[in-house]
Amino acid sequence: MKQLVVLLFPVLFSMPKNCEKLSIVQKVNINCSDKGCQGEYIGPEFINGSDVAHQFSNKMSAKVGTKLKALYIEKDYRKVDFSKIEMNTIGMGSGNVIYKLSIPFVLVKEKCDAFTSFDHVGGWNHSPSLLKRKKELKNVLMTGHKLHISELKQTPEGLQEYWIQWKNKYTQSDCK
Repeated sequence: MKQLVVLLFPVLFSMPKNCEKLSIVQKVNINCSDKGCQGEYIGPEFINGSDVAHQFSNKMSAKVGTKLKALYIEKDYRKVDFSKIEMNTIGMGSGNVIYKLSIPFVLVKEKCDAFTSFDHVGGWNHSPSLLKRKKELKNVLMTGHKLHISELKQTPEGLQEYWIQWKNKYTQSDCK
């Protein structure tokens, strides 16, 4: 027993002071302009069973919606160009991932052709529940309007997303 104590004593006191506070490093970066929003998430796919990497899509959707509203208020009318959305999930399945996302905007001539709200529904290696999401978003639509939904986008590693845009019933209330 004495030998064990002698062996452990130097090890315990030579450990770094911050060793007891191990943290998981995540990096999220999103930049938006009048051309669109680009960003990336670098970090673990899952933390305690929660798919934190996929939650980057939530963060990006919020930033896109905010930027589209700001541009609309500035009379710079835009919408997302679904056909040019780019998604990359390098390292997915390894435990750590680099999720890169580019959501480009396109200029529209008329203010009521613009969209000022944006969201998504997706998943890692499983089909997104589009029908459920449509029902959830039903109350945000103006009467007579509908959601505009992209084709299913998928990365080679298995991330699947539908991207959704619509006219915000408060920001665009004059677009009946």
